[in-house]
Amino acid sequence: MKKKVIVACGGAVATSTIAANKVVELCKKNGIDVEICQIRISEIESNLSGAVLIVPTSKVKRDYGIPVITGMPFISGVGVEKTEAAILKVLQGE
Repeated sequence: MKKKVIVACGGAVATSTIAANKVVELCKKNGIDVEICQIRISEIESNLSGAVLIVPTSKVKRDYGIPVITGMPFISGVGVEKTEAAILKVLQGE
């Protein structure tokens, strides 16, 4: 079953594209069927249906009722392994 992951940033273009590609790559390597929903932070609430994880590349202050794991390490290169492990824990634990 596909897992819907929301990847969000300010404009839904630059940093979210990098983070989305990293999440897709990670899921392929681990045999997880994933559907990426790449949007602006402001559009998260209207795209929550069926989502199991939110990976924003900027701060998200709201609680959407599903796990939020920052995607900034994919941009900065710092803490990537820890972020990947956290994402896998959520997606494999579903």
